[in-house]
Amino acid sequence: MSPLHRAATHKASPRDRPRRLRSTAAVRRLATETRVHPGDLVLPLFVKEGLTAARPIASMPGVVQHSRASLRAAVEAAADAGLAGVMLFGVPLVRDATGSGATDPEGILNLAIADAVDAARGRLVVMADLCLDEFTDHGHCGVLRTDPDGTVVVDNDATLERYTAMALVQARAGAHLVGLSGMMDHQTAAVRDALDAAGFSDVLVLAYAAKYASAFYGPFREAVESTLEGDRRAYQMDPANRREAAREVAADVAEGADVVMVKPALAYLDVLADVAATSPVPVAAYQVSGEYAMIEAAAANGWIDRRRAVEESVVSIRRAGADLILTYWATELAGWLTEGTTP
Repeated sequence: MSPLHRAATHKASPRDRPRRLRSTAAVRRLATETRVHPGDLVLPLFVKEGLTAARPIASMPGVVQHSRASLRAAVEAAADAGLAGVMLFGVPLVRDATGSGATDPEGILNLAIADAVDAARGRLVVMADLCLDEFTDHGHCGVLRTDPDGTVVVDNDATLERYTAMALVQARAGAHLVGLSGMMDHQTAAVRDALDAAGFSDVLVLAYAAKYASAFYGPFREAVESTLEGDRRAYQMDPANRREAAREVAADVAEGADVVMVKPALAYLDVLADVAATSPVPVAAYQVSGEYAMIEAAAANGWIDRRRAVEESVVSIRRAGADLILTYWATELAGWLTEGTTP
């Protein structure tokens, strides 16, 4: 008999007083089933080539494009707050068809990796986004080809060659973890094999295993100054599909992923729970830019309590099973958790 069925058929006793476990703040803390710790959180950071000071992102209040100097300060603050890591995204000044800036050792993302590793001083994991979309002039996550019928598509296998080159440059820059976000078939195997062959067997691979073609990425496009026209539905997952995520996760684990990701988080808590229930490796979830922007906008209008909404949204992701949560509130939330005042 399932727990829900037992509960439905259970005859209530006068002794049953569930409210006793909610009666005071101290009792609620005692009975809390899900807790968030600073070490569960990862802070995404954007660094733009050529900036001399941080630049605000209009659609993501409180989030900025960093200069290299302000990035270092943000990494130090994240380490001081006890975060698990930072995830770095580069915004170059020049883009081309193959995203050559991604594999330039002097490219902005690779310089930022070295800066972050130095600033962190071993106190957190420096993660690097491994995808071409920020570096291509067409904004897609891979190399394009034109088929005989004139259709332009992302060439999966040609893109894998660029990903492996990108992984090696990031590893040489000092990245502790590479985040494969492009949703190309066999990207995990290609990158894992390339890293191992080059002597970087200790570099972790995080596979964005279940990344959906979501409307919630909108503000991120502003943050990285995306040039994308059209959409990525030919390689990112259909938001209507749940079982497909299990297939994607299983493939990435078999290919050597050290961590798997569900992205976005809040609209896909069912998928996250499925993955967390079966994954043999840690599970991450990304609370994406649109999720962040909606809460900030509602709070700015006085429609919701900002702090409570932030805390509730993050604890829901943790409750669904995420071991790691990428969120733009990571450092701020860690401060609240350290205060010990979260109800």
